[in-house]
Amino acid sequence: MTWRGWVSLIAGIWFIIASFIPMGGTGNLVNDLVVGIIVAIVGFLMISEHAAWQGWIIGLIGGIWMIIAAFIPTITTGYTANMINDLIVGIIILVIALFERPKRRTA
Repeated sequence: MTWRGWVSLIAGIWFIIASFIPMGGTGNLVNDLVVGIIVAIVGFLMISEHAAWQGWIIGLIGGIWMIIAAFIPTITTGYTANMINDLIVGIIILVIALFERPKRRTA
């Protein structure tokens, strides 16, 4: 089992839970819910040692998106807590994705 898969799974579950905490408007709910479901599924698939590489591109895109989304006013609707949540968890997902990227094979 890989720790990176577990962290991604937990981050995805947190986004799903956080989407229902009143920290923002409807845009925040939909954004966090969709990204949370995707990250949780990919995190679950990454738990297996044989499939650890699968989630790095999704984590990269999801992490970058959440960092960008933290600064979009229509998504955060002016709530600082939502901005900080999206920023911190987006950075965590991005860092995990960088750990998961495929390693170059040396000849």
